[in-house]
Amino acid sequence: MNSKESTEKLRLQVYLAHAGIASRRAAEDLIAQGRITVNGKTITVPGEKVQSGDIVCLDGKEIKPESRLHYLVLNKPPLYICSSSDPQGRPLALDLLPDYPERLYNIGRLDYRSSGLIIFTNDGKFAAHLGHPRAEIEKEYLVESTVPIPDRMLEEFANGIIIEDILYRAREIEKTGPKSLRVVLVEGKNREIRRIFSHFHLHPKSLVRIRIGPVHIGDLSEGQSRSLTKEELKAFGC
Repeated sequence: MNSKESTEKLRLQVYLAHAGIASRRAAEDLIAQGRITVNGKTITVPGEKVQSGDIVCLDGKEIKPESRLHYLVLNKPPLYICSSSDPQGRPLALDLLPDYPERLYNIGRLDYRSSGLIIFTNDGKFAAHLGHPRAEIEKEYLVESTVPIPDRMLEEFANGIIIEDILYRAREIEKTGPKSLRVVLVEGKNREIRRIFSHFHLHPKSLVRIRIGPVHIGDLSEGQSRSLTKEELKAFGC
């Protein structure tokens, strides 16, 4: 990713993403909440253009595009939440990362009870690329059930199953034991695997994401993080 992209005539949500404030989608929410001003004027509609010399503020504090970009992968332990804050006071995955002056945010999520790989960055363009369905980034999981898993679940998940008007389909799925699965997803719908398990009256004992695209968990221990390699970034199309 180019860390010195021009700020000329950028859409406001893109500018905010380049400033490391949030992904473009989250930046649109900040705009809609009336928390962004441009040259002293509150902007509430995405699409506003900003250019070099404009003063952009979040909650009254000026923000500027960052020149130093970070790309980290974390092996999130269970019982950590993927969010910048939590009203319930639960521990944040973000707090497990090294202390950078730049503001990092997660691309996608792992739910509170799940563990495994999640990527953090302050590069909005990179986040938008990975988060877009067209990128078709594979995500691989190992799942252990509390009881034996019926073959019918694998067949229906592989062929596509509609639950509450939403289609769920695994790109790959195989049993690794009577109570365990390896699953590869692409779309990454919210709590997809847990919804499938619940539909078949099953409960995951553990759910671990072991791969995101070219990034494998390897020997990265729970709670540890590392920077993405140049090869991994290139494999993502960066």
